[in-house]
Amino acid sequence: MTTEAELTGSAASAAPPPDIEEAEGKPAWGALWVVLAGLFITNVDFFIVNVAIPSLQRNMHATSAEIQLVAATFNIGLSAMLITGGRLGDLYGRRKVFSIGLGLFTLASLACGIAPNMAELIVARAVQGAAAALVIPQVLGILTTAYAGKARVAAFNAYGITLGASAVFGQLIGGLLIKADIFGWDWRTIFLINAPIGAVVLLLTPKVVPESRAEGHTGLDWTGVILVTAGLTAIVLPLVQGREQGWPTWTWECLVAAVPLLAAFWWTQRRKAARDKSPLVHPSLFEDRAFGVGVVSLLVFFAAMASFFLVLALYLQEGRGLSALQSGLLFIPLGLGFFIGSAQAPKAAAKLGKQVLTVGALIQAAGNIALAATAWELGGSGAVAWCIPAMVLAGFGMGFVVAPLASLVLEGVAPHHAAAASGVFSTAQEMGNAVGIAAIGVVFFGVAGQHVTPHSYAHAFGAGLLVQAGICAVVALLVQLLPRRSEVS
Repeated sequence: MTTEAELTGSAASAAPPPDIEEAEGKPAWGALWVVLAGLFITNVDFFIVNVAIPSLQRNMHATSAEIQLVAATFNIGLSAMLITGGRLGDLYGRRKVFSIGLGLFTLASLACGIAPNMAELIVARAVQGAAAALVIPQVLGILTTAYAGKARVAAFNAYGITLGASAVFGQLIGGLLIKADIFGWDWRTIFLINAPIGAVVLLLTPKVVPESRAEGHTGLDWTGVILVTAGLTAIVLPLVQGREQGWPTWTWECLVAAVPLLAAFWWTQRRKAARDKSPLVHPSLFEDRAFGVGVVSLLVFFAAMASFFLVLALYLQEGRGLSALQSGLLFIPLGLGFFIGSAQAPKAAAKLGKQVLTVGALIQAAGNIALAATAWELGGSGAVAWCIPAMVLAGFGMGFVVAPLASLVLEGVAPHHAAAASGVFSTAQEMGNAVGIAAIGVVFFGVAGQHVTPHSYAHAFGAGLLVQAGICAVVALLVQLLPRRSEVS
């Protein structure tokens, strides 16, 4: 097991290198903006593809199964590889793995944009997801080692805002790009736009981002890689495909198989750690209660957040007949609330500590309940603008949670475990996305019924929102298990 002395020594050795500081001794913020740009374009691709579905069906003659695979292959590649991606950064250099991942993501985006058929698009999406899994964990790993104290808190807050903004505005960005129809590219624009952004970020990365890695560890835990990849795939695959296929037998078999696979993974990690080997995820990470409870809280919170975007988009586009762009514009009030909440969260966290998450979760729950009541009142008619006040409130609650969450969860993690911890953190987020969308999808379509009408969509939307409000209440309870700290340090 890792001793306290080892943790202290490693933390000292991972102090910010000289090239991350300016002459006056203040942190240089170029690294923050560069890695957050990489985070934004990789994370937004989880959400943006939804608006391209009508165009893909029209221009590529895509079947419903192919449409599902366009989303599913990205999600599976991302979720299954995040922990491995984080560990690769610890071992071989976080900047190096970030650059490799972003380069692969950029090339895969080009392949998506020029794909001549659905089969090649699906393969390119799988590569995109796996490449994103190399990028995303390195962002928190780089921020953990490049900044300290108040600068790290500010960097983590910026990370949370970027994460939320990519989710909140993904549909709007996609709708605007498809509506603009640049050079007649239609849906291809949402992928091709990644190429120039990715190229600029790649050029700037070696100039402004410091390199860091864990000291004294060699080799990748291939047994752990195989077990965790198989176990996570066995969970994510049925969750993203099950509802559309009516939950066939194979989905339940996969979920059952995930239990022994992940149990075997955890057993091998403890065994390797006891022998002073280099496990994929060191069990000592979970000895920090803030990290263990925080990861569970993160998973539960993102189950509510991701499913919120799903039911809102379905209600606006299918229930109210709005176009992707029109519904995307209605995400602006949600984004406004999110940014106001994000801006106020750091000040509130300094006074309330962990309870800032409780307040944010309960505000989001209140916004969901108000939005459900509004949708029920409107039914299938009435001005959808009446939903805006409740959307602002729900967005404010999201921002109040997302902005300080990373700092509260990761503040006790030793720098030499930074990217591996980030991989677990990001995996919990993606698992929450998958679980939430699957669970709320069952509620939504169960209430909507087979004979869908605008009125039934309004009732289904409200039912989904009430479940999400309950999930937010669970988050508020989980937060009470976090260690008590007077302020985020």
